[in-house]
Amino acid sequence: MRALVFDGAVRLTEEWAEPQLMPGWAVVRVGLCGVCRTDLEIAQGYMGYRGAMGHEFVGVVEQCEDADWIGKRVVGEINAACGDCDWCRRGLQRHCPGRTVLGIVSHDGCMAERCALPVENLHEVPEGMADEQAVFCEPVSAGFEMLEQVDVARKDRCIVLGDGKLGILCSWALATASSDVTLCGHHPHKLTVADWGGVRSQMGSDSITDCADIVVEATGSVSGLAEALRLCKPRGVLILKSTIAADSALNLAPLVVNEITVVGSRCGPFGRGLREMATHRFPVERLITARYDLSQGLQAFQRARQRDALKVLVRCS
Repeated sequence: MRALVFDGAVRLTEEWAEPQLMPGWAVVRVGLCGVCRTDLEIAQGYMGYRGAMGHEFVGVVEQCEDADWIGKRVVGEINAACGDCDWCRRGLQRHCPGRTVLGIVSHDGCMAERCALPVENLHEVPEGMADEQAVFCEPVSAGFEMLEQVDVARKDRCIVLGDGKLGILCSWALATASSDVTLCGHHPHKLTVADWGGVRSQMGSDSITDCADIVVEATGSVSGLAEALRLCKPRGVLILKSTIAADSALNLAPLVVNEITVVGSRCGPFGRGLREMATHRFPVERLITARYDLSQGLQAFQRARQRDALKVLVRCS
């Protein structure tokens, strides 16, 4: 089958092995997939991954032992857990030490004509939700993971650093809980796109002197954490969203001096992501910069790397 793979370089192949149906799993024909910042980092060596790329998708179940799933339009949680360890028994499969991760850790991804996931990872897409909305389920769920981890009050002052698609989605998620959300970035058109739910936006954060209760670092840059530390008030919460394939030196003394709580935040529950998307009708279509066919996968990556890009979609079938 056709697939966009990384084996030291990103390349398109038409000879990638199709996923085989395993007990308790499903094979999904991928419709749309999204190019994520993590995919770009993988292409720079993040996680040492080799294989078919991609983890954001919407598709139709093609093979499954449970016939009720066949033909359903689905999205899929990206962590395939062992199901037997203490983490899995506690319902924290995303932290299973034996897990594979779609397109990230030892698990062929969805930038291909087909991918495979455990049935328990699948979520049926609500009727009336378009593919170009549903494909955002993974990053929207990642945004709402913050609200699973941190109690956010209406009066809490929140600052999000980074006007990429994840930063924008994080600001929208926070705006469902807080009435005081500011998104800081460096791209006027992205900040304009982010206008939803009372989110305020501004160019840069240098002028901010009034520190926030909650600061989200979603810049994708090594300098973002230092700026997030500066903006977080004593006993505030700093939420880290960036995954960066780079080393950096950072003075962590402010964490101790200001008694800041640091929260690493990654994947979120897709069930909540789909519900929030249906409830709030986030204008995710605004974030789509370009669309490509899988045969144009290399061009899709090139476009996604450009500074003005938000979400680049790839049609796989």
